[in-house]
Amino acid sequence: MQVTLDKQYPIAAPLDAAWSVMTDIRELATCMPGAQITEQVSDNEYNGAVKVKVGPATAQFTGDIEVLGIDADTRTLRMIGKGADKGGSTASMELTATLVAAEDGSTTLQGKADVIVNGKFAQFGGRMLNSVSDVLLAQFAANYSNKAQALAPAAAMEADTGAGEAAAQSQQASAARAAPPPPKELNAFGLIWAVIRNFFLGLFGRRQG
Repeated sequence: MQVTLDKQYPIAAPLDAAWSVMTDIRELATCMPGAQITEQVSDNEYNGAVKVKVGPATAQFTGDIEVLGIDADTRTLRMIGKGADKGGSTASMELTATLVAAEDGSTTLQGKADVIVNGKFAQFGGRMLNSVSDVLLAQFAANYSNKAQALAPAAAMEADTGAGEAAAQSQQASAARAAPPPPKELNAFGLIWAVIRNFFLGLFGRRQG
């Protein structure tokens, strides 16, 4: 089953800070609940894992990420990720993400992804997959915004004073550690409940209108 996601999210941080998070693949991965980079294979290839919790049980998905391109001029990242679990389910995603400066000094994250899933997750159908993706990506964007906000002072000082690379990296690492940590695992029950809740809110909202 294949779905295409085309989303925009506000990031409450200036463009330079948001770009710093996007180009740090390890930090970027931690914005996704339950995800982490486990190994850097080359300059543009990484191995990773996602922990999923369903009630008392947990499952581990492993896979790899390839960065296809980073364009500093257009603030665009292109990457592809593939993963599988022990049960035989597989998923792949080709993503293009672009940052655009907003008039109020914040940033807009624009993302388009082609997602292909096979196995038990494909049984949910396209509509449910889109709904779950909406909830998951909203969590990702919130974590991303938190990290970018934490980096904003360091990014501004680097731009104004031309501080050395080593000092800037140290400040960014300290700021990132200060950001609220994302969940250590992806709670599938929580996602499904959020999808159901949003469905009924939309249903009653339409009836009242």
